[in-house]
Amino acid sequence: MKTSYAKKEDVARDWYVVDAQDKILGRLASEIATRLRGKHKPLYAPFMDAGDFVIVVNAEKISLTGKKLTDKVYYHHSGYPGGLKAVTAGKLLQEKPEELLRTAVKGMLPKNTLGRAMLKKLKIYRGGDHPHEAQCPRVLDL
Repeated sequence: MKTSYAKKEDVARDWYVVDAQDKILGRLASEIATRLRGKHKPLYAPFMDAGDFVIVVNAEKISLTGKKLTDKVYYHHSGYPGGLKAVTAGKLLQEKPEELLRTAVKGMLPKNTLGRAMLKKLKIYRGGDHPHEAQCPRVLDL
């Protein structure tokens, strides 16, 4: 008995639009990561990018539970001595809500070139409209 895998050409990529208003950050990010990887499809293979495109609107209206707005801190380093930068989740939500969601989804994807390719299929917008009407995205209720 042989196991058959779908070829790259056989993968049908759909477009979904998700409204992030009043959604919890982590729960929304895990559902988006599942769609980007393609784990909801029967032809899923871990070494293949079989996922769909996901458009997220109203990213500034996402919510966090507990005291995460003040206590959760995101760090990055510039590479220079003393270059450790820290920003709280509340400040990041005010200034760059797209980056808050993108960081959460990125942590749930593979840490290799395949994961970076999957992350490119995520489109996040601050307001309620997006420029992808030509792709006829379907509404995804999470």
